[in-house]
Amino acid sequence: MIKKISIILILTFSCLPILSQQQLTSSEKFHKTSGDILVGLLPALSLTSTFIWKDGQKGTLQFTKSLVGTVAITSLLKYVIDKERPNGESLNSFPSGHTSVSFASAAFIQKRYGWKYGIPAYVLASYVGFSRIEAKKHDGWDVLAGAAIGIGMSYLFTKPYDKNTNFQVAAGILDDAPIFGFKYNF
Repeated sequence: MIKKISIILILTFSCLPILSQQQLTSSEKFHKTSGDILVGLLPALSLTSTFIWKDGQKGTLQFTKSLVGTVAITSLLKYVIDKERPNGESLNSFPSGHTSVSFASAAFIQKRYGWKYGIPAYVLASYVGFSRIEAKKHDGWDVLAGAAIGIGMSYLFTKPYDKNTNFQVAAGILDDAPIFGFKYNF
C-alpha cells in the first residue's frame, strides 16, 4: 500500500509541469525542461533506492512521509502567501514546489544512505532550483524556502540505513545535459 501511494505521488509530480504560454529563450526552455524532468526523476530515484537496498518498507514509508509533508507545507504556503511569479503568470511563487520536492528527495537519500550518495542528489536538486530561477518561475527566496522545507521534512522523517551495499551513484554533465546514473553489483 505504501509503495503504491509513493508511486502515485511520483507519477503525479512527474506530470504536473505544464509548459508555460510565455515565450522563453532557448536557454530558458532548456533549464525549464531539464528542471521539470529532474523534479520527477529525483523522487523516483529516492523511492527506487528503498527497493535496491531492500530495507523493507521502512525507507519507503519514511520517504512517503517526507514527500507528503513537503507537498502539504509547500501547497499551504502557496495558498496563504500570494506572491507573484517573476514572469507574472500567477500568484503562487512562494515557495518553489519543484525545489522543495527535489530537496526532499536529495535529503532523504543523503540522510538514509550517506553523503556519498547525497552529494550527487543535492547537486541535481540545486540545479532544479537554479532552473526555476532561470525559467523566471521563482526568485532566490522562493527557491531557498523550498529547499529548506524539503530538507527539513526529510530530516524530520528519515533515519539512517546501516547496512553496507554495492550501490554506486554518479552525476554529471554530458553535451550540456545533466546525467544521473547508478550501478548495483549483485
